[in-house]
Amino acid sequence: MSPSEYRMQISLNVLEHLGINLYSNVPAVLSEVVANSWDADAEKVTVRFQREEDTITIQDDGVGMTRDQVNDRFLLVGYRRRDDQPGPTKKGRPPMGRKGIGKLSLLSIAEEITVETVQGQERSAFHMTLEEIREAIKQNQEVYRPSPLDVDVDLDQGTRITLKGLKKRQTISTAEALRTRLARRFSVIGPTHGFEVSVNDHMISPSDRGYYDKLQYVWTYGDSSLESYCKNLENSESRSTHIDQPPMSVTGWLGTVKESGQLKDAHGENLNRIAIFVRGKTAQEDILADFSERGVYASYLIGELRVDDLDIDQEEDAATSSRQKIVEGAPRYLALKEFLINELKHIQNQWSKLRLQKGVKEAQKIPAVKKWLDSLPHSYSQKARKWLGRVHRVNVDDIKERRQLIKHAILAFEFYKWNENIDRLKKITDKNLDTVISMFQELDVLEATLYGQIVQQRMTVIRTLQEKVDQRARERAIQEYIFDHLWLLDPSWERVEASEVMEKRVDKLFKDMDAGLSQEEKLSRIDIQYRKTAGQHLVVELKKPDRTVSVFDLAKQIEKYRNGFRKILNAMNTPHEPVEFVCLLGKPPVEYSNEGGKQTVKNILEAQNARYVNYDELLQNASDAYSDYTKKKKIVDRLDEVIKALDDYDDDSE
Repeated sequence: MSPSEYRMQISLNVLEHLGINLYSNVPAVLSEVVANSWDADAEKVTVRFQREEDTITIQDDGVGMTRDQVNDRFLLVGYRRRDDQPGPTKKGRPPMGRKGIGKLSLLSIAEEITVETVQGQERSAFHMTLEEIREAIKQNQEVYRPSPLDVDVDLDQGTRITLKGLKKRQTISTAEALRTRLARRFSVIGPTHGFEVSVNDHMISPSDRGYYDKLQYVWTYGDSSLESYCKNLENSESRSTHIDQPPMSVTGWLGTVKESGQLKDAHGENLNRIAIFVRGKTAQEDILADFSERGVYASYLIGELRVDDLDIDQEEDAATSSRQKIVEGAPRYLALKEFLINELKHIQNQWSKLRLQKGVKEAQKIPAVKKWLDSLPHSYSQKARKWLGRVHRVNVDDIKERRQLIKHAILAFEFYKWNENIDRLKKITDKNLDTVISMFQELDVLEATLYGQIVQQRMTVIRTLQEKVDQRARERAIQEYIFDHLWLLDPSWERVEASEVMEKRVDKLFKDMDAGLSQEEKLSRIDIQYRKTAGQHLVVELKKPDRTVSVFDLAKQIEKYRNGFRKILNAMNTPHEPVEFVCLLGKPPVEYSNEGGKQTVKNILEAQNARYVNYDELLQNASDAYSDYTKKKKIVDRLDEVIKALDDYDDDSE
């Protein structure tokens, strides 16, 4: 008995992988159908998207198919067109199809497929359903037979494919979105190539790609037509189109937009990519993702490159099975990546220079900034311009945020200037002491300006709490904010001084003391915290806003904590360090309304080095303190003026 012969079999189950699960979205699937129309020498392709009926129809006026061609080509999985029909089409078109599996992608987006086709006098029509195919797979059938349709195909020539029962997860929202994405997947659509494609009677044109008008700088590779679409282009540069080894030609363009946010379109698609086209169709949606080391400029980058030499008939196919990516190890693909590495480096350098120059021009549109630049000595002015130019390269699209960056750049430059001046101290002699005085004056100006910015920000916080927050919300905000922002209690308390040892001891003190409080005392409190600031120990206790307390009860409570602090300070050999107590109350102590009560409350608390503050008084006192500062501040110089001007600058004037 002879051994059985070896056999390789292909099951219908392959359809699950090569068709049903092959493609990820509707535009990718329809691209395969449109590509077939191109290969069929169609001049017009009509796509009709009916969202309400979950139907898409694609019709072309190409050569169509006979019944035998339907079986031997369309329904034959893996039909290799270029083996059977090598070379260009009758109209001289380089064919897009190769593997013979793209039409299976229809199963990934629709439950039903109807195909109608006419070639000469022969008319064919058949129907396929995903349910029938899956049933055939389940029964281990080797052949699936679509249902023939006895209909009068109303086509003079060409093919019509109707997709019904679109899968919800795949359905795009509008015909406009479909038109845009199809436009981005082909470089041969339009009268120039004799290939017109429309979606719901709207002819697709290059402008439908939706990004040409966003381009600011462009680097072209043998593409002279691009500039006619770019309405806002500010600079273009022509680059070499040749790759030496293996010899290949690259055409198309790479460009950057003005604001990185422009690379997210209205349909939610990310445009921050470089698409690779082969024979007029997208072969890889984004090669930019293959480059790991990228600078800020890459967030502004977009491009379309056509590299037909990636797909040579006589060579191994460079595309992956899904037709959505190129095989990464293919020699021509590696050569393209090497070419792009050099191009991206060049673009990065040029983009930085162009954005720097642009940044200086934009910043000088603000009169106060121009005045500040003009006031600097020439050597400093040149450096300051570079600083401002770098700000423009930062990935910030919001006008207010960018203006804030300009402000910070100016302050940072003044710091830089001062640090440079420190080196001059070594050269000071008795004969040039005037130089030291002028340097110190510059430092005074810088410090005053910086503190003025701090004051302005704090006043904004206070005004917001006073004007835009209701009583209860205001009190909650103060309770959450005050312990880490002691300037609300006293403008001189700028920073909290940390001491882990002291904080642990005080925390234990609070816990021990709280154990001795009455229930009423516990109910009246929100929180108590310890801080050290300005060289003194500070205890801040928050009382509930709706509670009224007696100043005598406050004094007793404070005395307990004071005695505890004395023990801690004695143990740390720092018995004379001052301790202050602040009680934040919603209402004045009950004695406050008595005759002479105001002074009585003040005297009792001052004896304990303590004071109380109402929630409303807190904001008003802080506001008054900072208002006094701004009134008394007399230093007004070029730096102060430019900072204020940036704050007041009208957005509409930009």
